[in-house]
Amino acid sequence: MSCYCGSTINFTHCCHPFHTGILIPETPEQLMRSRYSAYAVKNAEYIYKTYANYKQKENTIIDILQWAEQTHWLKLNINDSSHTAIDNFNPQVLPTVIFDAYYLHQQQLYKMSECSRFVIEQNQWRYLDGNIFEHIKLNHPKRNDTCFCSSGKKFKKCCAKTIKPLMVLLQQSLVPNSTMHRH
Repeated sequence: MSCYCGSTINFTHCCHPFHTGILIPETPEQLMRSRYSAYAVKNAEYIYKTYANYKQKENTIIDILQWAEQTHWLKLNINDSSHTAIDNFNPQVLPTVIFDAYYLHQQQLYKMSECSRFVIEQNQWRYLDGNIFEHIKLNHPKRNDTCFCSSGKKFKKCCAKTIKPLMVLLQQSLVPNSTMHRH
């Protein structure tokens, strides 16, 4: 299975080694991709640990996990990224990653566009903050519409493969159990 972050590399060889601590992200983009994947697999501890220290005070692992459990992450598009290595970090010019994230929350599709900023703490990249410059609800596309995620594919050949099963599960969880117990 391709990684949740959008790379063609398998998750176990892409972002998972960052989640387990086997590897450390070398660039802000690697950190952003690994954080996105952590949201997708509901790894709240990793997300928490990769916040800058002062941002950790604003976020608890429980809050992060609750948001992750309520949200189904569909696609990540990286639009621009500072290709800054740790040894080239300049705190006067914070590196950024500009991305679009598509997700499903309470049966509604969303697109969030953000410019994230990064710092180095304890010789590792950390997510400092982000400027969300677009956060919109998306209409549910029809089967033959172009997919909302900008892949250029038809919806039925792209994100529908993920969304349709999720929608069925969500609808089933909202319908009360109609079977009656007979004695």
